[in-house]
Amino acid sequence: MTEAPERGFSVSVGGFEGPFDLLLQLISKHKLEVTELALHVVTDEFMSYIRQQGPEWDLDEATEFLVVAATLLDLKAARLLPSGEVEDEEDLALLEARDLLFARLLQYRAYKEVAALLQEQMLTAARMVPRTVGLEPHFAELLPEVVFGMGPDGFAALAARALTPKPEPEVRITHLHVPRVSVREQAAVLVGRLRRLRAATFRALISDCDSTMLVVGRFLALLELYRDGVVAFEQVSPLGDLTVRWTGPDSGEIDVQDEYDDGADVPSTYEDATLRLAPEPVDEEAGDE
Repeated sequence: MTEAPERGFSVSVGGFEGPFDLLLQLISKHKLEVTELALHVVTDEFMSYIRQQGPEWDLDEATEFLVVAATLLDLKAARLLPSGEVEDEEDLALLEARDLLFARLLQYRAYKEVAALLQEQMLTAARMVPRTVGLEPHFAELLPEVVFGMGPDGFAALAARALTPKPEPEVRITHLHVPRVSVREQAAVLVGRLRRLRAATFRALISDCDSTMLVVGRFLALLELYRDGVVAFEQVSPLGDLTVRWTGPDSGEIDVQDEYDDGADVPSTYEDATLRLAPEPVDEEAGDE
């Protein structure tokens, strides 16, 4: 056993003499067979090395040796297994354990190399000093001066607007009560206009409609009038203007079927709508009393 303080623990066993790290590298590169090593000799030499260190022995180095020595011991035990055909699952598990131990050995070496690299980078960075000076004068003068274009009154107005309580949010329900349109009433409007004009485009007939529901009601009224045979449609080109021509009598009442109104008097505006309640049932027993 030799002692090399600058390189740590060295070993001399089985035709190999050198640092312990070099032994690991040779085994990981398959240049040295682990079965040819007498691990008990390596352990005895390390114990002698620790005794020579005395109270100054390194705990990290001892821990590192124990981990690697245990890995080498397991690896050697796995290598001693026959490498022929695997007869049962137990032999297969032992072979897998051998490969796992070898992977652990490679992982240990990789971590050690990375630790050495990080230590080197930390030492290099410790010798660096950052530049803490400010801008040069000709660059500092390029910055424009900060100019406030708002006086105290402007800031007061901004503060008042920011601190003013916001109104409570209002949930509108008008869209839940859409005004219903009477097809019969819209038919009466169309009859009056077509008798006077004799012919008009559909665009002109709905020009005064202020809602989509009113346009739909007027269109349904036209279909009812066409079914009764009092109007005719004419369209010169596809998607062109639809011309409605009056072909019915010039006088008299045109009775339009109000199937879209469900046989009820439906108001044409929301303001005319009233809530109809069902009559309350009469209590016969109370009446008898």
